[in-house]
Parts: sequence; structure tokens; C-alpha cells
Amino acid sequence: MYKNSKRTILFPLLLAAGVICGLLAGRYVGRNSTATELRTLLRAVAQPSNKLSYTLSLIENRYVDSVSVDSLTEHILPLLVDELDPHSIYIPAEEMARVNEPLEGEFDGIGVVFNMATDTVIVLNVISQGPSDRAGVRPGDRILMIDDSLVAGRKIAQDAIVKRLRGPRGSKVRLGLGRQGIAEPVEVEVERDKIPLRSIESAFRIAEGIGYIRLGQFARTSHDELLAALARLRGEGVGKIVFDLRGNSGGYLDQAILIANEFLHEGQLIVYTEDRRHEQLREYADGTGTAQQMEVAVLIDEQSASSSEILAGALQDNDRATIIGRRSFGKGLVQQQIPYPDGSALRLTTARYYTPTGRSIQKPYVAGHGAEYEEEIWERYRRNELFSADSIRRIDSLKRTTPGGKTVYGGGGIMPDLFVPVDTADVTRYFLEVAGRNILYRYTIEYADRHRAQLDAVRTVDELRQLLDADATLVDDFVRYAARQGVAPRRADIARSRRLIEAQLRAYIGRNTPVEDDGFYANIYPADRTLVRAVEWLNGKRDD
Repeated sequence: MYKNSKRTILFPLLLAAGVICGLLAGRYVGRNSTATELRTLLRAVAQPSNKLSYTLSLIENRYVDSVSVDSLTEHILPLLVDELDPHSIYIPAEEMARVNEPLEGEFDGIGVVFNMATDTVIVLNVISQGPSDRAGVRPGDRILMIDDSLVAGRKIAQDAIVKRLRGPRGSKVRLGLGRQGIAEPVEVEVERDKIPLRSIESAFRIAEGIGYIRLGQFARTSHDELLAALARLRGEGVGKIVFDLRGNSGGYLDQAILIANEFLHEGQLIVYTEDRRHEQLREYADGTGTAQQMEVAVLIDEQSASSSEILAGALQDNDRATIIGRRSFGKGLVQQQIPYPDGSALRLTTARYYTPTGRSIQKPYVAGHGAEYEEEIWERYRRNELFSADSIRRIDSLKRTTPGGKTVYGGGGIMPDLFVPVDTADVTRYFLEVAGRNILYRYTIEYADRHRAQLDAVRTVDELRQLLDADATLVDDFVRYAARQGVAPRRADIARSRRLIEAQLRAYIGRNTPVEDDGFYANIYPADRTLVRAVEWLNGKRDD
């Protein structure tokens, strides 16, 4: 999965050529070889069959001006790899940490969750027992200064703020904080440390006997996180699971296999891969899974890709889950990350993977046409596929049948068993304005400031629900706030969008509590048509 960088192609050839030239020259000159014989030998060595390496050698040694071959190589490699499939990529050394960080399960930082509702950094949550918690940073604090630099009111990009807050563990950063009720900035010094990253963004009991698990990506720690989540949910009486893979673009293949193993019975095929020599590697369930008896609904959409599709396909083909939502992305290619000495990498496609019934779900592509490949998602929109199951193109020649007699299709993503279209019923002009201008989100920040003590005391999703249920004026208070921000009430629009507005208000407030993303997904649930349908399905409502 890594690409060549600097002189990793050129230098071995030049070095080998130099060594051979020296040896041959010494050998033949020592024997009084003729000049003609020596020139012939040198030409043979100096003109490798690899045209690219030979050209770089000519440029380095004969070009009229001095040229950095390192720089040329960095330009050439991305162009070279772009001519392959859409998923092979070159990763420069300076981007490796950013690319790998979400998959490694940790990073070095100060341990806060923050957002910039306007042009000020607002601390939404502080990781318990983390560096900022130990230093006295609190939810609701505004970060005004980072070291000696003013960051509030400067319209600094969020990525730039992240770079200033992160750093090697053991290093320190001084923060100037604005805190409600205190006139002067509060100064703290935070010593950076290891911060765990969660790939399971949320796991809670969403209904009686039903758990909800949202997996954001397949990171190195995903399987361990799942085991912990399942154990906790079982302790709450959960026997059925909604597994949300929407928006999950993939990650480590081995984690998808380990997670599938938790749900499948011994001997059931999980996935197999096939390389250019048609050699196959098959992965089977070993019968040790802890969730083999759980009923499962898997949620997917057009952004669910790669390892998400492996997991969904394995459960679908073995009749172990009902797949709900919309057709997945369609990535059936396996990449290997190959490192270079300078820290860069080539993420190279080395095989195709197939679901247990033999489906390749890789959607069609033309080598070197990556932009057109990405545009395929928009083609689905233009074909009305996101709104109607009848618009999905199914190819009979790629049809397969599961052991339970269910028909499944290959050729471009995982087709859901139960289609749920994009829901725009509650979207009105009023909602688009208050959401698009960030008024809705800014209100939830102010609400959290006013109710900080009550929100910080929340420890469970049920406690959060009770707290928010007690506020019967939430939407009406928001409408008045929006009017003060310049958005006049439109009563018909508000009535139509009320459920969506209330769900989003509660969700954003819930994320600003100790239950974090559990609070978000538990409260967005009533407005999430796909999730509602999955809970209904697991509760026995099977009519569509």
C-alpha cells in the first residue's frame, strides 16, 4: 500500500551499475582488454531495459542543468499509479501519519473533542482521565490562546487548530480558556499524551432487547471494541443488533474477517481473495463467535465500501443478517501497503475479493479514469437510484443464491434485502436555511452553556432522554432564537420539519454530554428512516 519515493527505483540500479562497472573495468583492464571491449560492456550496463529508470539516469547524469531526481520521482509516481485501478495510490512520506492514524487506534494529543461553531474553538467533551481532564479543561470552555498565539476570532481553519493542539507525547502546550462565569481567561498547561481513537462510534440499547452499534471504520482495534460493546449490551438484555456500516469506507481486511467470525457458525465461508495467478485464499468461521445466536440487521449506503462490503456480504450470503438501506459503494479490490525506506508507501491492488456465494462486487472501472469512477455515485442520483429500488441495475448473469434460497447480485456493491430511500419528506426551505447557516448547531452550543451542570451530570442515554423530554419548549425556543438570527418563522415549514428539527437539536445537545455520540444517535433515531425500519424489522414488523 506504499509507493516508491525519492530514488528508490533509480538508486538501486545506479548503485548496481556502478559496482558492476567497477568490477568489470578492473577485471578487464587488468587483463589488458581492449578499449572497445570495455565500452561494449559499459554500454550494456548503462542501458537498462527499464525505460523509466534509464530516463531518470540520463536526466541525472547528462541533463544540462542540475535537477533533483528525488523531486522528479515524487511527481512521476502518482501519475504512474493513477494509470492503474482507482484504489491503488501513492502516499508521500509527509502524509503517512495522517493516512494511517485513523486505522491505528491512537494518536498523540491533548484529549478534547471540539468544534468551531463560529470562529472560536469550543470544547464539546474532554476525554476522561486524559491530558486535558487532568489539566482542568472543561466541556464548554472556549480556547482563546494556544501558547502565545491568539486563535479566537481569527478565522483559523480547523485543521490548523488540530496541528497546533497535537504533538509528540510528553510535550506541553499552554491554553488560554474562556469559561462561563469567569471574566478573565483561565490558563492551563496540558502535557500531551497517547489518545485512543474509537472505531465504534456508538453502542447502546436503542429499544427493548435491541442494541445499536455504529462502526465508523475498520481500525486495528475494531474487533476488540466490538467484543467489549457486545458484552456490555448483553448485560443490558440485548439479544438483537442493528449494525450500522453507513458511511464506513473500510480499513483493515483482517478486522472485517474477525468481526464476521463473531456472527457466523463454524465452517461458514467469510470471504475469499484471488490474485493475478488465480491463487485463492479462503477464510472460514471457526465457531468461536460470541454473537452466533443474535439476530442482526446491517445498515449500508452508497458510502459503505471495502471491508464494510466484506462484512455485509458475508452475513448476507450466509443468511445471517438482513441488509437494510441502499446499494453499497462497490469496492472489491484488495490493497497491500508496501513501505519505502523514506517513509512513503505504495498502496497497491494485489487481489480481488469475493463473497461466499462467489460474487465480485467491484463496480466497473476504466484504468486511468479515476474521476469518472468517483462520479458513479452521482450517476446513481441522476438515475433516481437513491430514491427508488426499481432504478437499481441488476445483472442476471451475476445473480447468486444463498443457502437459504435468497437471491443476491454481484457486479457493483451489495444490494440491500430491504431498500430504504433517501428521506427528504421533512426537508423544507426553513430547515435548509437554519441548518445551512449553522443556526441550528449554534443554538445547541448556547443551550449547552445554559444547562451545563445538568448536562455534565448525565451518565446514560436514558438519563439524557429524560432530561430532554422534560423540556417541552425546545423547538419553540429555537424558532425564537432563529428569528433573532434573521430567519423569520414559516409556520407551515416548521410544522412539516418539526420532527427533524427536534431530532437534530436533541442529537447535537446529546453529543455535548458525557455520553457523547451515544447521545447523538439515540436522539437522531426518530428522524432516521433507515434505523427506524431496522428496529421495526427486528421487532417482527416484516411487511414492507
